Amino acid sequence: MGLFGQETQRLFIARPDGAKGQLVYKWPDTNIRKLTQLTVEQDELAVFFRDGKVQGTIQPGRCTLDSSEIPFLGILVDATTGGNFFKTELYFIATREFPSLPFGGAVDNVVDPQTSLGVGLRVFGDYSLKAIEPQSLIVNLVGTQQLQTNDQVTNWMRDQVLKVLRTDVVAHITQSGWPLLGIAGHTDEIEQDTISKVQAFVAPYGVQITRLGNFTISIKPEDEDRLKTYLKDAQYTKLAGGFTAYGAGEAMIGAGQGLAKGPGQGGGLNPAFLGVGLGMAGLVNQQANQAIQQPAPAPAPAPAALVEVRCLKCNALNPETAKFCADCGGPLTMAAGPSGS
Repeated sequence: MGLFGQETQRLFIARPDGAKGQLVYKWPDTNIRKLTQLTVEQDELAVFFRDGKVQGTIQPGRCTLDSSEIPFLGILVDATTGGNFFKTELYFIATREFPSLPFGGAVDNVVDPQTSLGVGLRVFGDYSLKAIEPQSLIVNLVGTQQLQTNDQVTNWMRDQVLKVLRTDVVAHITQSGWPLLGIAGHTDEIEQDTISKVQAFVAPYGVQITRLGNFTISIKPEDEDRLKTYLKDAQYTKLAGGFTAYGAGEAMIGAGQGLAKGPGQGGGLNPAFLGVGLGMAGLVNQQANQAIQQPAPAPAPAPAALVEVRCLKCNALNPETAKFCADCGGPLTMAAGPSGS
Protein backbone atom coordinates (compact mmCIF):
# COMPACT_ATOMS: atom_id res chain seq x y z
CA MET A 1 0.00 0.00 0.00
CA GLY A 2 2.91 2.34 0.81
CA LEU A 3 4.46 1.67 -2.59
CA PHE A 4 1.15 2.36 -4.33
CA GLY A 5 0.80 5.65 -2.44
CA GLN A 6 4.33 6.64 -3.40
CA GLU A 7 3.75 5.88 -7.04
CA THR A 8 0.49 7.85 -6.96
CA GLN A 9 2.27 10.86 -5.50
CA ARG A 10 4.90 10.71 -8.20
CA LEU A 11 2.23 10.95 -10.87
CA PHE A 12 1.29 14.50 -9.80
CA ILE A 13 3.79 17.32 -9.38
CA ALA A 14 3.04 20.87 -8.27
CA ARG A 15 4.59 23.44 -5.98
CA PRO A 16 3.48 22.69 -2.38
CA ASP A 17 1.29 25.27 -0.66
CA GLY A 18 3.98 25.84 1.96
CA ALA A 19 6.41 26.95 -0.75
CA LYS A 20 4.09 29.41 -2.52
CA GLY A 21 6.00 32.40 -1.15
CA GLN A 22 9.41 31.29 -2.41
CA LEU A 23 11.15 32.84 -5.37
CA VAL A 24 12.67 29.45 -6.24
CA TYR A 25 11.41 26.04 -5.20
CA LYS A 26 13.33 22.89 -6.14
CA TRP A 27 11.39 19.64 -6.50
CA PRO A 28 13.12 17.18 -4.11
CA ASP A 29 13.20 14.17 -6.50
CA THR A 30 15.43 14.05 -9.57
CA ASN A 31 13.71 10.95 -11.00
CA ILE A 32 10.37 11.96 -12.51
CA ARG A 33 8.07 9.26 -13.85
CA LYS A 34 6.93 9.42 -17.44
CA LEU A 35 3.32 10.61 -17.93
CA THR A 36 3.37 12.52 -14.63
CA GLN A 37 0.83 15.33 -14.45
CA LEU A 38 2.64 18.66 -13.96
CA THR A 39 0.77 21.74 -12.71
CA VAL A 40 2.37 25.16 -13.17
CA GLU A 41 0.69 28.15 -11.48
CA GLN A 42 -0.03 31.39 -13.31
CA ASP A 43 2.79 33.27 -11.61
CA GLU A 44 5.59 30.78 -12.19
CA LEU A 45 7.60 28.73 -14.67
CA ALA A 46 8.68 25.09 -14.45
CA VAL A 47 12.36 24.81 -15.38
CA PHE A 48 14.06 21.51 -16.23
CA PHE A 49 17.78 21.66 -15.48
CA ARG A 50 20.46 19.11 -16.30
CA ASP A 51 24.16 19.01 -17.18
CA GLY A 52 24.69 22.59 -15.99
CA LYS A 53 22.07 24.27 -18.16
CA VAL A 54 18.35 24.73 -18.64
CA GLN A 55 17.03 22.03 -20.97
CA GLY A 56 13.57 23.51 -21.26
CA THR A 57 10.77 25.41 -19.53
CA ILE A 58 7.04 24.86 -19.26
CA GLN A 59 4.63 27.76 -19.11
CA PRO A 60 1.69 28.06 -16.66
CA GLY A 61 -0.99 25.40 -17.02
CA ARG A 62 -1.34 21.62 -16.65
CA CYS A 63 0.41 19.10 -18.87
CA THR A 64 1.48 15.45 -19.09
CA LEU A 65 5.21 14.83 -19.10
CA ASP A 66 5.63 12.87 -22.29
CA SER A 67 8.50 13.30 -24.71
CA SER A 68 6.15 12.76 -27.63
CA GLU A 69 4.30 15.95 -26.66
CA ILE A 70 7.17 17.94 -25.15
CA PRO A 71 10.24 17.34 -27.34
CA PHE A 72 12.97 18.59 -24.99
CA LEU A 73 12.00 15.85 -22.49
CA GLY A 74 13.62 13.32 -24.86
CA ILE A 75 17.01 14.64 -23.73
CA LEU A 76 16.11 13.87 -20.11
CA VAL A 77 15.01 10.23 -20.56
CA ASP A 78 16.89 7.87 -18.22
CA ALA A 79 17.78 4.84 -20.37
CA THR A 80 18.60 2.71 -17.32
CA THR A 81 14.91 2.76 -16.37
CA GLY A 82 13.73 1.57 -19.75
CA GLY A 83 12.62 5.05 -20.69
CA ASN A 84 10.04 5.22 -17.87
CA PHE A 85 11.71 8.07 -15.95
CA PHE A 86 13.21 11.45 -16.72
CA LYS A 87 16.48 12.30 -15.00
CA THR A 88 16.35 16.03 -14.24
CA GLU A 89 16.30 18.77 -11.63
CA LEU A 90 12.95 20.53 -11.64
CA TYR A 91 12.66 24.11 -10.39
CA PHE A 92 9.56 26.22 -9.94
CA ILE A 93 10.57 29.85 -10.40
CA ALA A 94 8.11 32.59 -9.48
CA THR A 95 7.71 35.25 -12.16
CA ARG A 96 5.79 37.73 -10.02
CA GLU A 97 7.35 40.67 -8.26
CA PHE A 98 8.40 40.19 -4.64
CA PRO A 99 7.80 43.54 -2.93
CA SER A 100 8.71 45.08 0.43
CA LEU A 101 11.99 43.25 0.98
CA PRO A 102 13.83 45.30 3.66
CA PHE A 103 17.34 46.63 3.51
CA GLY A 104 19.27 49.01 5.68
CA GLY A 105 22.55 49.74 7.36
CA ALA A 106 25.43 52.16 7.75
CA VAL A 107 26.70 53.86 4.61
CA ASP A 108 29.91 55.57 5.70
CA ASN A 109 31.31 58.48 7.66
CA VAL A 110 30.98 61.45 5.35
CA VAL A 111 32.44 64.96 5.66
CA ASP A 112 29.58 67.45 5.68
CA PRO A 113 30.34 70.07 2.98
CA GLN A 114 28.65 72.82 5.00
CA THR A 115 30.45 72.38 8.33
CA SER A 116 33.41 70.10 7.48
CA LEU A 117 32.36 67.80 10.33
CA GLY A 118 32.48 64.02 9.97
CA VAL A 119 28.96 62.56 10.02
CA GLY A 120 27.75 58.95 10.03
CA LEU A 121 25.05 58.22 7.43
CA ARG A 122 22.56 55.34 7.34
CA VAL A 123 20.04 54.21 4.73
CA PHE A 124 16.81 52.31 5.15
CA GLY A 125 14.04 51.17 2.87
CA ASP A 126 12.72 48.21 0.94
CA TYR A 127 13.08 46.92 -2.59
CA SER A 128 11.10 44.79 -5.04
CA LEU A 129 12.71 41.80 -6.70
CA LYS A 130 11.80 39.86 -9.82
CA ALA A 131 13.34 36.86 -11.60
CA ILE A 132 13.92 37.57 -15.30
CA GLU A 133 16.31 34.84 -16.50
CA PRO A 134 15.93 31.33 -14.98
CA GLN A 135 19.22 29.81 -16.14
CA SER A 136 21.39 32.57 -14.67
CA LEU A 137 19.42 32.44 -11.45
CA ILE A 138 19.88 28.69 -11.06
CA VAL A 139 23.50 28.47 -12.23
CA ASN A 140 24.95 31.57 -10.59
CA LEU A 141 22.91 32.01 -7.44
CA VAL A 142 20.85 28.99 -6.43
CA GLY A 143 23.10 26.14 -7.58
CA THR A 144 22.13 22.70 -6.40
CA GLN A 145 20.96 23.80 -2.95
CA GLN A 146 17.49 23.04 -1.66
CA LEU A 147 16.06 26.42 -0.75
CA GLN A 148 13.71 26.42 2.20
CA THR A 149 13.21 30.20 2.24
CA ASN A 150 14.06 33.19 0.07
CA ASP A 151 16.78 34.32 2.45
CA GLN A 152 19.67 33.07 0.31
CA VAL A 153 18.55 35.24 -2.59
CA THR A 154 17.15 38.25 -0.74
CA ASN A 155 20.10 38.57 1.65
CA TRP A 156 22.48 38.64 -1.28
CA MET A 157 20.32 41.22 -3.07
CA ARG A 158 20.20 43.39 0.02
CA ASP A 159 24.00 43.40 0.15
CA GLN A 160 24.19 44.50 -3.48
CA VAL A 161 21.83 47.42 -2.87
CA LEU A 162 23.87 48.56 0.12
CA LYS A 163 27.09 48.16 -1.86
CA VAL A 164 25.86 50.60 -4.49
CA LEU A 165 24.51 53.02 -1.90
CA ARG A 166 27.78 53.12 0.03
CA THR A 167 29.63 54.39 -3.00
CA ASP A 168 26.86 56.31 -4.75
CA VAL A 169 25.53 58.36 -1.84
CA VAL A 170 29.01 59.46 -0.81
CA ALA A 171 29.85 60.35 -4.41
CA HIS A 172 26.70 62.46 -4.76
CA ILE A 173 27.39 64.38 -1.56
CA THR A 174 31.05 64.96 -2.40
CA GLN A 175 30.47 66.05 -5.99
CA SER A 176 27.32 68.10 -5.41
CA GLY A 177 28.24 69.64 -2.04
CA TRP A 178 24.86 68.80 -0.48
CA PRO A 179 24.51 69.83 3.20
CA LEU A 180 23.77 66.68 5.18
CA LEU A 181 21.00 68.27 7.23
CA GLY A 182 19.06 68.71 3.99
CA ILE A 183 19.96 65.36 2.41
CA ALA A 184 16.33 64.18 2.53
CA GLY A 185 15.54 66.66 -0.23
CA HIS A 186 17.70 64.63 -2.64
CA THR A 187 16.20 61.23 -1.83
CA ASP A 188 14.39 60.80 -5.15
CA GLU A 189 17.51 61.57 -7.16
CA ILE A 190 19.63 59.10 -5.20
CA GLU A 191 16.90 56.46 -5.33
CA GLN A 192 16.60 56.53 -9.11
CA ASP A 193 20.34 56.54 -9.59
CA THR A 194 20.72 53.58 -7.23
CA ILE A 195 18.10 51.51 -9.09
CA SER A 196 19.91 52.17 -12.36
CA LYS A 197 23.37 51.30 -11.07
CA VAL A 198 22.44 48.23 -9.04
CA GLN A 199 21.13 46.43 -12.14
CA ALA A 200 24.68 45.99 -13.40
CA PHE A 201 25.48 43.97 -10.28
CA VAL A 202 22.37 41.78 -10.18
CA ALA A 203 21.61 41.16 -13.87
CA PRO A 204 24.20 38.35 -14.21
CA TYR A 205 22.20 36.45 -11.60
CA GLY A 206 18.96 36.53 -13.56
CA VAL A 207 17.12 38.95 -11.28
CA GLN A 208 16.12 42.59 -11.37
CA ILE A 209 15.48 45.28 -8.78
CA THR A 210 12.25 46.79 -10.03
CA ARG A 211 11.79 49.56 -7.50
CA LEU A 212 12.80 50.99 -4.12
CA GLY A 213 10.31 52.03 -1.47
CA ASN A 214 10.31 53.98 1.80
CA PHE A 215 13.82 55.06 0.89
CA THR A 216 15.35 57.08 3.71
CA ILE A 217 18.80 58.54 4.28
CA SER A 218 19.33 59.46 7.91
CA ILE A 219 22.06 60.88 10.12
CA LYS A 220 23.08 59.26 13.38
CA PRO A 221 21.17 61.10 16.16
CA GLU A 222 24.30 62.21 17.98
CA ASP A 223 25.80 63.55 14.74
CA GLU A 224 22.58 65.35 13.85
CA ASP A 225 22.58 67.11 17.24
CA ARG A 226 26.23 68.04 16.73
CA LEU A 227 25.50 69.56 13.31
CA LYS A 228 22.52 71.55 14.59
CA THR A 229 24.52 72.88 17.55
CA TYR A 230 27.42 73.85 15.31
CA LEU A 231 25.18 75.72 12.88
CA LYS A 232 23.28 77.45 15.70
CA ASP A 233 26.52 78.61 17.32
CA ALA A 234 27.87 79.81 14.00
CA GLN A 235 24.74 81.85 13.31
CA TYR A 236 24.58 83.36 16.78
CA THR A 237 28.28 84.18 16.66
CA LYS A 238 27.72 86.03 13.41
CA LEU A 239 24.80 87.99 14.88
CA ALA A 240 26.70 88.75 18.11
CA GLY A 241 29.64 90.12 16.17
CA GLY A 242 32.22 87.64 17.38
CA PHE A 243 32.80 84.42 19.26
CA THR A 244 33.91 86.15 22.50
CA ALA A 245 30.77 88.25 22.70
CA TYR A 246 28.56 85.25 21.95
CA GLY A 247 30.31 83.11 24.56
CA ALA A 248 29.89 85.79 27.23
CA GLY A 249 26.21 86.13 26.36
CA GLU A 250 25.65 82.38 26.55
CA ALA A 251 27.35 82.25 29.95
CA MET A 252 25.25 85.11 31.31
CA ILE A 253 22.05 83.41 30.13
CA GLY A 254 23.08 80.16 31.75
CA ALA A 255 24.00 81.91 34.98
CA GLY A 256 20.69 83.73 35.08
CA GLN A 257 18.77 80.52 34.61
CA GLY A 258 20.73 78.82 37.38
CA LEU A 259 20.16 81.68 39.82
CA ALA A 260 16.45 81.68 39.00
CA LYS A 261 16.15 78.00 39.94
CA GLY A 262 17.97 78.42 43.23
CA PRO A 263 20.42 76.05 44.92
CA GLY A 264 17.71 73.60 45.96
CA GLN A 265 16.58 73.03 42.37
CA GLY A 266 19.87 72.35 40.71
CA GLY A 267 20.53 76.07 40.35
CA GLY A 268 22.72 78.42 42.31
CA LEU A 269 25.74 80.34 41.22
CA ASN A 270 27.03 78.94 37.98
CA PRO A 271 30.84 78.75 37.62
CA ALA A 272 30.36 80.14 34.15
CA PHE A 273 28.82 83.22 35.73
CA LEU A 274 31.84 83.58 38.01
CA GLY A 275 34.03 83.48 34.96
CA VAL A 276 32.01 86.22 33.32
CA GLY A 277 32.00 88.27 36.54
CA LEU A 278 35.71 87.96 36.93
CA GLY A 279 36.15 88.93 33.33
CA MET A 280 33.99 92.01 33.82
CA ALA A 281 35.84 92.90 37.05
CA GLY A 282 39.08 92.59 35.19
CA LEU A 283 37.77 94.94 32.57
CA VAL A 284 36.83 97.52 35.23
CA ASN A 285 40.26 97.23 36.86
CA GLN A 286 41.90 97.63 33.50
CA GLN A 287 39.92 100.80 32.86
CA ALA A 288 40.81 102.14 36.34
CA ASN A 289 44.51 101.47 35.80
CA GLN A 290 44.34 103.24 32.49
CA ALA A 291 42.75 106.24 34.24
CA ILE A 292 45.50 106.29 36.89
CA GLN A 293 48.21 106.15 34.30
CA GLN A 294 46.82 109.21 32.52
CA PRO A 295 48.44 112.60 33.63
CA ALA A 296 46.28 114.62 36.07
CA PRO A 297 45.00 117.99 34.79
CA ALA A 298 47.01 121.10 35.90
CA PRO A 299 45.45 122.88 38.95
CA ALA A 300 43.89 126.32 38.45
CA PRO A 301 46.19 129.22 39.52
CA ALA A 302 45.56 130.46 43.09
CA PRO A 303 44.18 133.97 43.46
CA ALA A 304 46.74 136.67 44.35
CA ALA A 305 47.08 137.46 48.07
CA LEU A 306 45.16 140.65 49.26
CA VAL A 307 47.52 143.47 50.47
CA GLU A 308 46.09 146.06 52.92
CA VAL A 309 47.46 149.28 54.41
CA ARG A 310 46.72 150.43 58.03
CA CYS A 311 45.78 154.06 58.56
CA LEU A 312 48.30 155.73 60.93
CA LYS A 313 45.64 157.99 62.26
CA CYS A 314 42.78 155.64 63.12
CA ASN A 315 44.39 152.17 62.59
CA ALA A 316 41.70 151.16 60.03
CA LEU A 317 42.68 148.72 57.25
CA ASN A 318 42.39 149.94 53.70
CA PRO A 319 43.20 148.41 50.27
CA GLU A 320 46.73 148.94 49.07
CA THR A 321 45.52 151.03 46.19
CA ALA A 322 43.52 153.45 48.35
CA LYS A 323 44.94 156.97 48.84
CA PHE A 324 42.67 158.04 51.70
CA CYS A 325 41.38 156.15 54.73
CA ALA A 326 37.83 155.02 54.35
CA ASP A 327 37.12 155.65 58.08
CA CYS A 328 38.75 158.98 58.95
CA GLY A 329 39.53 160.36 55.49
CA GLY A 330 43.17 160.90 56.37
CA PRO A 331 45.81 160.39 53.73
CA LEU A 332 47.37 156.94 53.50
CA THR A 333 51.04 156.47 52.94
CA MET A 334 52.95 153.30 52.11
CA ALA A 335 55.21 154.03 54.98
CA ALA A 336 52.73 152.26 57.21
CA GLY A 337 53.33 148.97 55.28
CA PRO A 338 51.03 145.96 54.87
CA SER A 339 48.97 144.83 57.81
CA GLY A 340 50.02 141.28 58.53
CA SER A 341 46.47 139.88 58.24
